[in-house]
Amino acid sequence: MATMTLSRLRQARYAILGFGCNQAFLFAMLYLGSYNESSQHGFLIDRADLLCVLLVMAATFAFMTCERPRRHLMAAAEGLARCYALPLVGALYLIVALHSLVPGIPWLALAAVEGLAAGVPLALLLCRWGRVLGETSIDQSVPEVFIGSALGAAVCFFVVAIPVEGAYILLYVLPVGSAWALRALGEPDGRDAESAAADDPTEEAAKLSGRIIAGTVVYGLATGAVEALATSADGGAASSLSVTFVLFVLYCAAALQLYGGRPLSVGVRAVLPTGPDQEVGPLGGAYRLAILLMVGGFVAVPLLESVGVSGVAVVLAGYLGVFSVLVSLFLIMGRIGGGDAARSFARGFAALFAGEITGVLVGGVLGALPGAFDVSAALVALAGVAVLYAYLFLFTDRDMAALSVVIAQSDRFEEACDLIARTAKLSKREAEILPLALRGRTAERIAGEFFISKNTVDTHLRRIYAKCGVHTRQELIDLGERTEAEL
Repeated sequence: MATMTLSRLRQARYAILGFGCNQAFLFAMLYLGSYNESSQHGFLIDRADLLCVLLVMAATFAFMTCERPRRHLMAAAEGLARCYALPLVGALYLIVALHSLVPGIPWLALAAVEGLAAGVPLALLLCRWGRVLGETSIDQSVPEVFIGSALGAAVCFFVVAIPVEGAYILLYVLPVGSAWALRALGEPDGRDAESAAADDPTEEAAKLSGRIIAGTVVYGLATGAVEALATSADGGAASSLSVTFVLFVLYCAAALQLYGGRPLSVGVRAVLPTGPDQEVGPLGGAYRLAILLMVGGFVAVPLLESVGVSGVAVVLAGYLGVFSVLVSLFLIMGRIGGGDAARSFARGFAALFAGEITGVLVGGVLGALPGAFDVSAALVALAGVAVLYAYLFLFTDRDMAALSVVIAQSDRFEEACDLIARTAKLSKREAEILPLALRGRTAERIAGEFFISKNTVDTHLRRIYAKCGVHTRQELIDLGERTEAEL
């Protein structure tokens, strides 16, 4: 037991540090720095750097939703981790050097090249993190997401606070830390990663995953509309981002309090309610808190700006809170949909960034309208209504409660498989085949997933029947259902 605890703590440390580096780098690419040093400003001009990164990342995630491209791209992600992401770091610093040494290069070209150089590797690293985090239990990976995200925001805050122009380029070295942690955590189980995507989720799980994706698109749309209000990276913008990062760190601290004093302790539930009178668990509470912060920013935009504080900074802090919740939900989607969180990460982030791009473009269109039209008020109103709609009608507290039930059923199934395997003293391969047999997979399908012959699968199944004291597949399934009921 002590060895397992030490292993769990070691995994948590690497995951928090590595994912924190990855999050800090993501925040830097999306919100810090701009190559636009001209006197021209506008909705789309000031957001060109953001759009370039978002477009490349969204396209990469879209490719990764398909099985064959995902296999090749995940191989590239593993190669990137093995070389400590040094090609990515070198490319970014080369672009910075070119910008300094050759000032005549158009800033839009630099932004596009940086978006391509950083967007693809960043998307690959995120999906690689999805696969690694998806290998651990949801109860452990969800707190790791929040702690790692808070660490990344804290790093960004301290860099923004440095009174040196261009200090944000220090964050370009962080992919090395992300890749180092991925290497330290080791390779995920290849069978689960590649073939689990073929598992068919239940109808309820598929419905909940669809509602999560629908809500994700709307949250991205609302955030993009608000980001269209942000100016280029000048002193005022840096001050606003400092407020955003501080508020987000405070949000993460408050969200982690919902787990109790030790969120990474064995037995702490991340999704399931912790008491008989509660409808949702800690993740549901974190979801409510993020929406409250985001909507509070919308409501308080005029009031805050009257006293010199950017209301957009509060909204973006709420969005980062929603972002952390969505990352956790993408992990859960992978769990209830078959186990490959890399695929669910690709689906989720493709939807999120597509919505965000649309929001920024809508902001640009509204900003180009002639006349005395109050663009800021219109965008804030649009984004606020979108967030409330997503929370009240797309992915709601009721859906979070239903998700808790699905997770509980999934946990009981896995516990039943583990108990049967231990009691019957199944071999490692037999224990891997048991869950698929209990789900009614045919021998041909099991053979295809494990890349073995059907005769070999039949031999394993006969041995499983004999060790479990049953004679047919139906009797084995009945045994699994009885074990689940006892649990």
